[in-house]
Amino acid sequence: MTNVDPLRDVRVIDLTRILAGPYATMILGDLGADVVKVERPGHGDDTRHWGPPFVGDTATYYLAVNRNKRSVTVDLKSADGRAIVYRLLAEADVVVSNFSPGVMERLGLGQSQLADKFPGLIFCSITGHPPDDDRAHRPSFDLVIQAETGLMDLTGQPDGPPTKVGISIADELAGLFLVQGVLAALYHRERTGEGRAVNVALNEAVLAAFTYQGQQHLAGGAPPRRMGNEHPSLVPYRAYRAADADFVVGVANEGQWRRLCHAIGFDDLAEDGRFASNARRVEHRLELEAMLDERFASRSRVDWIELLRDADVPCGEVRAAGEALDREAELDTGLVSELGEGLSSVGSPIWLGGKRLGAERRPPALGEHTDEVLGEAGFSSAEIEQLRERGVVT
Repeated sequence: MTNVDPLRDVRVIDLTRILAGPYATMILGDLGADVVKVERPGHGDDTRHWGPPFVGDTATYYLAVNRNKRSVTVDLKSADGRAIVYRLLAEADVVVSNFSPGVMERLGLGQSQLADKFPGLIFCSITGHPPDDDRAHRPSFDLVIQAETGLMDLTGQPDGPPTKVGISIADELAGLFLVQGVLAALYHRERTGEGRAVNVALNEAVLAAFTYQGQQHLAGGAPPRRMGNEHPSLVPYRAYRAADADFVVGVANEGQWRRLCHAIGFDDLAEDGRFASNARRVEHRLELEAMLDERFASRSRVDWIELLRDADVPCGEVRAAGEALDREAELDTGLVSELGEGLSSVGSPIWLGGKRLGAERRPPALGEHTDEVLGEAGFSSAEIEQLRERGVVT
């Protein structure tokens, strides 16, 4: 039987904060790794305070990306604090940071400083730009990356302003790519015993996700442009307004096109030379879309979706985000689950061996596991109390 915690023997020291790094380490925790989140005494991850909204005194922003972790508080600016991290690294497999380039080196925790001491350790970093890039020193929040990569310019209505994506997509893409790098590095170490450095930059993560939009430009085509809900290469493929509400239709091949025409009573369009192929439909986009807009406005959304689904044409309601989450919870798929103490969470979408990866731990309180983790690292109760009295841990 397949394990649902394939990384259960892997320990991750998590020196990250905000979103990209914590999102990556949360996924590693979902996969079964023991993730030890090292936070600043008295303050912790900045996102603990990024509210409202709050649950108790903890912002929901923090709660969203920090399940399946243990929290310790350590003052990395102190020699004693760095000595604690060295002790933790001695038993670790992976260390992840998202400090600006050079910060880990100034703390004495850079890869070049620790590689000889910990040859099997996998050093991971998420930065705004690659460390050797001239822009590496810049603060690079998700909003800035979305703007500078052109993602905002691709998002929104053609006659409207550039618009950021409704989630922190640059952070989340970087986190996902980093997890892939970590898994590859773990596999490499399994074969060779060697640790590796893994770096992902937010700007490159976004540009790598441009796929067909980027390839169109690089192949000498027209530069990608803002098209609202339309698709540059497929027609019809967008949102439409029924008599009462919005819905989407996506046609990706000629069979679907013919079935659409039949379902909505436009059989003649299937034989119209202007729309005989997808390339022709793209060429005559405005004419076709005007006819479809008028037709779809004549009946309710429920009617159209029933007809189109019966015809096996891809379609769906345009829902509010909260409505979609509530519906998922009602369907009891396990994606939205209880973490205890009345806290629900959107869990992992990954299934292994027929089982969903679980949320075994709720997001930890600040420093909740300090004594536990330091005890595992060999510190006595008296030593931990002395560190606490000096403000090194809390």
